[in-house]
Amino acid sequence: MKRHAQLVFTATLVAMDIAMTMLAFFLAYLLRPREATPNAVILPFANYLGMMILSVAALNVVFFFHKLYHLRRGTTRLDELYSVFSAVSISVIVGVALTAFVYRSDLDYPRMMIVYFWAFALIWIGIGRIAHHHFRSTLYKRGWSESRTLIVGAGEAGHIILEKIRVSPHLGYRPIGFLDDERAGQTVLKLPVLGRVDQLGEIVAQHQVDEVIVALPEASHQDLLSVISRCEDGRVSIKVFPDVFQIMAAEVNIGDLNGLPLLTMRDVAMRGWRLTVKRIVDVGISALVLVFGSPFLFLLALLVKLDSPGPALYWQERMGLDARPFPCFKFRSMRQDAEAETGPVWATAGDPRRTRVGGFLRRYSLDELPNFVNVFLGQMSLVGPRPERPVFVEQFRQMVPRYMERHHEKAGITGWAQVNGLRGDTSIWERTKYDLYYVEHWSLWLDFKIMILTVVRFLRDPNAY
Repeated sequence: MKRHAQLVFTATLVAMDIAMTMLAFFLAYLLRPREATPNAVILPFANYLGMMILSVAALNVVFFFHKLYHLRRGTTRLDELYSVFSAVSISVIVGVALTAFVYRSDLDYPRMMIVYFWAFALIWIGIGRIAHHHFRSTLYKRGWSESRTLIVGAGEAGHIILEKIRVSPHLGYRPIGFLDDERAGQTVLKLPVLGRVDQLGEIVAQHQVDEVIVALPEASHQDLLSVISRCEDGRVSIKVFPDVFQIMAAEVNIGDLNGLPLLTMRDVAMRGWRLTVKRIVDVGISALVLVFGSPFLFLLALLVKLDSPGPALYWQERMGLDARPFPCFKFRSMRQDAEAETGPVWATAGDPRRTRVGGFLRRYSLDELPNFVNVFLGQMSLVGPRPERPVFVEQFRQMVPRYMERHHEKAGITGWAQVNGLRGDTSIWERTKYDLYYVEHWSLWLDFKIMILTVVRFLRDPNAY
């Protein structure tokens, strides 16, 4: 049933891409006469059918090699659209080259028609992909082509994975149980512990498991290999929940030292020209926000001032790049003497220290809008690990391995951890993993993706308080 469903999904996706490509080509043809000279002979659409077929074939082949027909659960719409942009651009070039080779000078295809086709292909294929993504998600929610999932490890990591699965029914995972040496026979989070870890092979066969997720982040590499080797069914997909080191070593490059092979596990992504590009984006967007958003910022400052005594703006010392302190600007959202009795503490849900306007500001993260001043001054970036106060940094560096390595990049207004729900009073270990992943895997697209996700999730973040 599952295999049949995957064939249906793939076939309908290929058909959708072909239909949208043909539509884009036809619309490009309709606009083509606008670029023709008054005395030019406009060929009927039938003369372009060969070029359209070559363009469709080129797109399907390029999409195949870009693995856009390898359907993976968990791929976001943004990542899919980014891949589509790259693949469509390449396929248009390939299609033009094929047409020039096949027709030589027998067919006139103006440059603007190619540009129109590229633009329409991006739009319509993108719309088709979003519609198909929604179609698959709807069927997954209804239990069609569900992936029976077994979680190895019923500890904290296993709890995190189970909660993620339960809040993401559109991914089609169906958790059937845990494996855990210490809790065998018990029930954890309303899910049975089906046996011990060394029973993995027989449990997979007995319960027809499709996917195994190993949630043992503290296990050694030898232990992980031992667990995986027990899963003898080659059709079962195995995923491993990583620890901090595995995240840091996710991008391993092989080099050599005069013939001696070496593994490079910490090739920091953001340096050289990348820093310049990131800074240009920071300055450009922060300047636009500060200039065009100044009336709104003035209104918020006025509301804060009228609501409670004290300054509308205040600054708090935070740790940024290379663990250097800087003044982080924010709208005041708490009483002026909020920490007089408690000292430095994290904000919590329903925090009594908040003012009336402050509660609203914190709920929608509007208190952080003055951070754009820090970005413009170069003290922060739009995207990066969220800055912490020095007192908390000193605590966390003693508790969390590699915590200080998150300071290898500028602090950000938003970050990879925040768009994944890890803000406020959440696990500092998990936040550090996401921060380190960002530091090691930075790209301009990742920055834009995080900014888009921040805007999309602006009104529905349960950890904003």
